[in-house]
Amino acid sequence: MVYIPGPDGSDRPDSRGPENALGLSVPEALVRTLDHASAVCAPFFQRAEEISEINQAKVLRAFQRSRVGEIHLQGTTGYGYGDIGREALEVLFAELMGTEQALVRTQIVSGTHALAIGLLGNLSAGDELICAAGRPYDTLLKVVGTGGEAGSLIRQGVVYREIPLTGSGDMDLDSLTEALSPKTKIVLFQRSKGYQWRPSYSLSRIGQGIRAVKGAFPHVICMVDNCYGEFVEPLEPGAYGADLVAGSLIKNPGGTLALNGGYLAGKGDLVENSAIRLTAPGVGREVGASLNFNRWAFHGLFIAPVMVAQAVKGAVLAARFFQELGYPVLPLPEEPRSDIIQAVRLGTPEALKAFCLGIQKASPLNSNFTPVPDLLPGYADEVIMAGGTFIQGSSIELSADGPMRPPYNVFLQGGMGLGHIKTGLALAASLVGHVPARHSGSSPE
Repeated sequence: MVYIPGPDGSDRPDSRGPENALGLSVPEALVRTLDHASAVCAPFFQRAEEISEINQAKVLRAFQRSRVGEIHLQGTTGYGYGDIGREALEVLFAELMGTEQALVRTQIVSGTHALAIGLLGNLSAGDELICAAGRPYDTLLKVVGTGGEAGSLIRQGVVYREIPLTGSGDMDLDSLTEALSPKTKIVLFQRSKGYQWRPSYSLSRIGQGIRAVKGAFPHVICMVDNCYGEFVEPLEPGAYGADLVAGSLIKNPGGTLALNGGYLAGKGDLVENSAIRLTAPGVGREVGASLNFNRWAFHGLFIAPVMVAQAVKGAVLAARFFQELGYPVLPLPEEPRSDIIQAVRLGTPEALKAFCLGIQKASPLNSNFTPVPDLLPGYADEVIMAGGTFIQGSSIELSADGPMRPPYNVFLQGGMGLGHIKTGLALAASLVGHVPARHSGSSPE
């Protein structure tokens, strides 16, 4: 139960639920269901906290070994020559990702951009790119160029193939190894599900894929799209043999504080090739002013394990709560997590809009806004997005989105505290309109 101060200033439960502070009423039965779901999820919350403690200790040791000091928090202007803060931040990311080098820049505008410069910087005409996890998510498809996009990989002569998933949504490693050839240059493993209804892949499973590729063709570059996955598990992709890793700082590793930015981490030559694509030949990693980026990036990275644990707990709770309300969820609440995303199959466009409206009404910023589906750059269908976040588009803060196409799945992620996430879930469920007729401890099939 979420408690709200009574009119006399005392704390007491409000029978209409936590949303009276927002001028909305949530049925008491719905709040009880949420409380029950939270109690059932306690062991899974504990596991998230244990992983957070492992990762927090790892991050602290990395900061101390790199002798990070206040001087590193300062930024540079202009060309950014000799930016010791930027250099120290890249050393930290390389160590934490389990790789040789890293490129961490405010000039990388998104996770898709990080992936794009990694791919475009390391592929040439005639090279082959294989996506091991089926069709990539919408924005990355534009980079690949399946629709003939200008500047895309295909338009520059790169050969593209993707390996369909198995019936259960798993990677088909047998088909992957059969598809490899001497002209295969990069195999891309997408850790998170994007807008697909499939499992997100554990690093153990991705490691199996990397070993399969390397066993057949050791020269092939294995690249991991790490978006939404950082600090969810005790290790990162470099520990499982990844040659190149990409991600966004307004997701997990920014810890809700990084104002923007992205990263690539991996083997030195691959990172340098990516840097050349970001800047220019002959310039590479030596330029790129950090402005006021360093302080927030260091601070966010340090607290990222704590923020990620909150997001994981919120995802687990959402799975159990909406499962009890009768909705299909993926992953199930008891399943191990490899990212912070929780998918819920809502079934109708009205339910998807209502869910996102509930999350928006629970936001600290722009809570009075109504999310409206729209065609956004890089997406094939109209997309609805909710989240009044302090950093625009931040998905380590509480947010939800989904494409306006059947079966109308919503993808929930982030949250800086379980209390806030509970409020968002209660509002979303209330507006969707499915309130349980009776409270039950059992989960529907």
